[in-house]
Amino acid sequence: MTDNMLKAGDIAPDFTLPQDGGAPVALSQLAPAPVVLYFYPKDNTPGCTTEALDFSALLPEFRALGTKVFGVSKDSLKKHENFRTKQELSVPLLSDADSDVCERYGTWGEKKNYGRTYMGITRATFLIGPDRKIVQVWDKVKVKGHADEVLAATRALVNQ
Repeated sequence: MTDNMLKAGDIAPDFTLPQDGGAPVALSQLAPAPVVLYFYPKDNTPGCTTEALDFSALLPEFRALGTKVFGVSKDSLKKHENFRTKQELSVPLLSDADSDVCERYGTWGEKKNYGRTYMGITRATFLIGPDRKIVQVWDKVKVKGHADEVLAATRALVNQ
C-alpha cells in the first residue's frame, strides 16, 4: 500500500470523471448504491485485460446486489472505447487523464519494474459503502481471482 493510499473507514473523496460511451460519473450521485472502483495501469495490457474481463463477467452479479462497478485509469476515453470494443467489455471505464482521482485515492506513485523507476498507477480496488465510507481496500492486487474476492466482499456488505 502506498503511504497515502486511502484505508478502510476513510470517506471516499467525491469526483466527477468522464465515462467511455456515457455521461460523466460523479461518486456523490451514485449513493446509496455501493461502489467498486478498481484502478488499473493501462488498457490492452495482459493483467489489465484479464481484470476487466473478470469484472465484466461478474457485472450482472454486482448489479443484482445494487452495486456500481467502474474501472479507472489515465487512458483517454478513445483508448477506453477501443479497449471495451476490442475485448467486448461491459464494465464501464472512467478516464482520469490528469491523475487527480488516482492521487486523491493514493494509487498514483512511484513504481519499480525490471530495475526501472517511474510514476504510474498501483493496481488497487476500493469497495465503497452507501455512506461513502471505504469498506475494504485491496492494494497491489494480484489479478487472478480478484474480481471474485471483491464480489464476495460486496455480498457480505449488502447482506449485513
